Amino acid sequence: MEEELLRRNLQLISSVKERAGVNIILAFKAFAMWRSFPIIREYIGHSTASSVAEAQLAFEEMGSPAHSYAPSYTDAEFPLFMQYSSHITFNSLSQFERFYPQVEASGKDIRCGLRINPEFSVVDTDLYNPSTPGSRLGVTADRIGETLPAGITGLHLHNLCENNSYDLERTLEVVEQRFGHLFGQIMWLNLGGGHLMTHKDYDIAHLISVLTALRGRYPHLEITMEPGSAFAWETGVLVSTVADIVENNGVKTAMLNVSFACHMPDCLEMPYKPRIRGAHPEPVEGKPTYRMGGNSCLSGDFMGDWSFDTPLQVGDLIVFEDMIHYTIVKTTMFNGVTHPSIGLWTSEERFELFRRFTYEDYKNRMS
Repeated sequence: MEEELLRRNLQLISSVKERAGVNIILAFKAFAMWRSFPIIREYIGHSTASSVAEAQLAFEEMGSPAHSYAPSYTDAEFPLFMQYSSHITFNSLSQFERFYPQVEASGKDIRCGLRINPEFSVVDTDLYNPSTPGSRLGVTADRIGETLPAGITGLHLHNLCENNSYDLERTLEVVEQRFGHLFGQIMWLNLGGGHLMTHKDYDIAHLISVLTALRGRYPHLEITMEPGSAFAWETGVLVSTVADIVENNGVKTAMLNVSFACHMPDCLEMPYKPRIRGAHPEPVEGKPTYRMGGNSCLSGDFMGDWSFDTPLQVGDLIVFEDMIHYTIVKTTMFNGVTHPSIGLWTSEERFELFRRFTYEDYKNRMS
């Protein structure tokens, strides 16, 4: 990660927060590199969690209780959520009815909310679409009726995935149509994540106008947004090395010392083809062209094809751009492949190593 690029994103996010008069907090599910939190806390002071581990990380390393939402809570973990959270959002009415008595009995100042499902989709990939028909995430309007249960002080929605402000605007139109009658019964509204406001093509002025208009319609509501990718968007790279060149049936594969399956799973899941520094994103007639092969034993651990101006050689560096968000948080230790080290290129032009992974990391995860 490059500190200057991170600060550039944080400055923009902080500016939106101030100009629109809303809360913007960091979603750990996309980015949880806690060694960078001292920098983030200069701009943004809170975060959102979807597990006990994330909630504890928020409490310990962000220095503030989490806005917690989990698809389901358990008897064993719910007391820990209460310990580390300022807000707890429930995915269903039945979960609220089951666990709210514990919140009430604790005497803690915890704001409880309900996740709503607007049944409106702007996400093309079903794997990342919270509003597919029959989705398990959130409560639909017909299940709530005219009145919220006593104890619910806010509503939470999330149906975006790296979307723009116009998708948010369309979403809010649907949400107000279906749930607007409940807004007089709540104190806060969480617009969830998926707001890719640090993308170069994002219309910040339009976002601020949408948020300002929303606040104007409901001045009593505290509005929160919880993007994840936007914080770490284009802030760092994954550096790999060519370990071998394999050619079969006319296809050349550059075998790397990193894995798509283990280190860049979003590339296979979404799927999306990452940018490689210095490479042509699509095959170019007459130029050396290669697939990139991962170092796990999974047959499908490869992507292609990229063209280069000169042939690749063993030992060449392959630099994958924009590999900080939704990468480190989703890595696996399948096959025991070595994980890339994590570090920061600081504003003072020096490298600070955060973490080097060893055999012990693999061994301790297995039992």
